[in-house]
Amino acid sequence: LATMGYGLRNVGNIAVSLGELHRVLKPGATAAVLDFHRPASAQLRTFQQWYLDRWVVPMAANFGLKEEYAYISPSLDRFPTGVAQVELARHVGFTDVIHYPIAAGMMGVLVARK
Repeated sequence: LATMGYGLRNVGNIAVSLGELHRVLKPGATAAVLDFHRPASAQLRTFQQWYLDRWVVPMAANFGLKEEYAYISPSLDRFPTGVAQVELARHVGFTDVIHYPIAAGMMGVLVARK
């Protein structure tokens, strides 16, 4: 079993990283990757953006961590959807791949077997 939390969104090349994850797993092993996502609903996207801009980043700024959290919103805009993540995982050799949306699509878990 290999797990990753809030990391895939931050790598330079998602396909290469998934390929490396596939490479190090034993046959039959499972990988689970949790991360934030942009929800499909326009209303939820608006809420998510408001929450990041008006609560998360200002709160982080109070602790001197503004830059560490301000990147989240633009990183979500670049991050592949769950469907695209499934395709990427299959392309690098994973089987039995599924993506589970969480919190109305604002987060998700990619689960894949080698």
